[in-house]
Amino acid sequence: MAKYLILKHYRGGPVPAVPVAPMDRWTPAEVDAHMQFMHDFGARLEETGEFVDAQALAPAGAFVRYDGDGRPPVTDGPFVETKDLIAGWYIVDVESWDRVVELAGELSAAPGPGGRPIHEWLEVRPFLTESPPANE
Repeated sequence: MAKYLILKHYRGGPVPAVPVAPMDRWTPAEVDAHMQFMHDFGARLEETGEFVDAQALAPAGAFVRYDGDGRPPVTDGPFVETKDLIAGWYIVDVESWDRVVELAGELSAAPGPGGRPIHEWLEVRPFLTESPPANE
C-alpha cells in the first residue's frame, strides 16, 4: 500500500476542459450537491479501507515565520498564497498509482453548476516514504 495526496485547488493547474464559475457563484443547491458527492466519495473510500483523511480549507489564513525572539511576523501577501490555491484534500492509502489515478478521475467528476461534472484538475502526489540520500 502507498499513501497519496489528492489535492483540490481553487485555481491554478492546467486550463480546465470545461470552464466552471467559482463556487461562490453557485446556487446553495449546487453547493450542497457538490459537498454530498465529496462526502459520498469519502464514505466509499472508508468502505474499501483506502481512506486516510479528507479536509476542506476555509479561505482565511496567514503566513507566519520565525524571526528571532518576540512575536513572529505575520503577513497576508503580496505573494501567491496557498489559501487562495488549496481548497482541500484527500489522503488515500492504495495498492498502486493506477488506483489513485482512477480515484482522482472519479473525484474530478464532482458536480458543479447545473449538476454537470466540473472536470477539475486534481494534483496527485505520493507521500515520501524514506529520507532522500545525503550527498557527501
